[in-house]
Amino acid sequence: MKRWEGWIFCFGILIVLFTPLTHAQAQQNMSENTEACLSCHSQLHPGIVAEWKKSRHANTTPMEGLKRPKLERRVSNEKVPSVFLKNVVGCAECHTMNAEKHKDSFEHHGVKVHIVVTPSDCATCHPIEVQQYGKNLMSHAYGNLNNNPVYRSLADEVNGIKSFEKMKITFRFPDLETQLDSCLYCHGSEVKVKGKRSRKTSMGEMEFPILSGWPNQGVGRLNPDGSKGSCTACHTRHQISIEMARKPYTCSECHKGPDVPGYPVYEVSKHGNIASSLGKAWNFDPVPWKVGNDFTAPTCATCHVSLLVNENGEVIAERTHQMGDRIPWRLMGLIYSHPHPKSPDTSIIKNKGGLPLPTELTGEPVMQYLIDSKEQEKRKMAMQKICLSCHGQGWVEGHWARFENTLKTTNEMTLTATKILLTAWEKGAANGLAQKDSIFNEAIEKKWVEQWLFYANSTRFASAMAGADYGVFANGRWYLSKNIQEMLDWLEFKLQTLPGKKGKK
Repeated sequence: MKRWEGWIFCFGILIVLFTPLTHAQAQQNMSENTEACLSCHSQLHPGIVAEWKKSRHANTTPMEGLKRPKLERRVSNEKVPSVFLKNVVGCAECHTMNAEKHKDSFEHHGVKVHIVVTPSDCATCHPIEVQQYGKNLMSHAYGNLNNNPVYRSLADEVNGIKSFEKMKITFRFPDLETQLDSCLYCHGSEVKVKGKRSRKTSMGEMEFPILSGWPNQGVGRLNPDGSKGSCTACHTRHQISIEMARKPYTCSECHKGPDVPGYPVYEVSKHGNIASSLGKAWNFDPVPWKVGNDFTAPTCATCHVSLLVNENGEVIAERTHQMGDRIPWRLMGLIYSHPHPKSPDTSIIKNKGGLPLPTELTGEPVMQYLIDSKEQEKRKMAMQKICLSCHGQGWVEGHWARFENTLKTTNEMTLTATKILLTAWEKGAANGLAQKDSIFNEAIEKKWVEQWLFYANSTRFASAMAGADYGVFANGRWYLSKNIQEMLDWLEFKLQTLPGKKGKK
């Protein structure tokens, strides 16, 4: 062998010894069951398998994850069961986990497999995140909608089928498929096993469970193992990417408006401008996430979820999957903004009028169900600490003073609209609570809903996120004012058309 060839050979050996494991090498740590899954599904579902191969799950074992310094760990369980420690997290590790708890488990080539991977399965390695998420409003989104007769009535009015005959509109309640394609897409469905059926496949005839409420990856999904929520709402299957969860596009799937205009407001904000212009150079993967180094403007995850540190590695904000930890007020989806609820199950709330609402119709908060001023201040300080990592004290205080003023003024504008509606009910121009009618099915009632669900929400979001025109003309203050005038004009016209006695023709 020539001398230069020997050097090349030795150099090659060194590269092999000291280069990090490639995807293929790391995946040699697969369990036998996962290898068996891939032997078929690589051909049947190449997209799923290719996506998984790019994931951290496919290229890191829990044992390797636990060796990381505590601040850098993505595994929150201190003692992962030994059977999982030395293998990468593959098909079998997720789809056979807790098989005895899963009503959707079925025999598949001699193994009990389930279709729906749930937070309880993920808790094997990520128990703290799952525990936190269980305290989050999102995890109760299905029940908070369906167990609240007011919200349920609004959803039915939105999704119900209308017909027009003989100068009258008739109403038919929405079917399940319509609900699943609408509100329950984000709120989550109830996934039930309805039986089994045989199906011919390229591998022969096989038996599979029939699931209702499926497919769904809504944040409050009720799962066949009794758990709530879906981790894949943010960490989409099968790459389960932290980068994806940190980017605002993921949140935009359910927060695009006009009822929850978080993403469009972010897009036109200065933060969104910076992200659109410079975000391609940011590093969305590290744990912890270093402010000013990995990114230079916040995304949704920065403010609400992520573990943040400064240049010296000092913690600015702890990672949390309990999204309300940094939120003093609840801004969206309700008639008035108000202190954040104590419990993630908001269906338990009742106001003095007996309605399942966190405020009275006239705006007063039902404080026994809401966090107190001390807890509000704690959460405000947690959020402001993130703001202060990029902005000066005067800037932050000025921004928050404007925001809190916006909460006050949008509540005032909503109260004005509510008074007009209450007058319409009182004078018989519309049927409301006293007539045991839906409060969402008449023109003035729909305009009242738009007042708080669209226009007040947009104005608040714009103020919270420096969203420019969304607080003025793009569903903002202009529409708050215009809508009030239109409601009053409607009421005056309607009163002129009523017969001598109160009530509708």
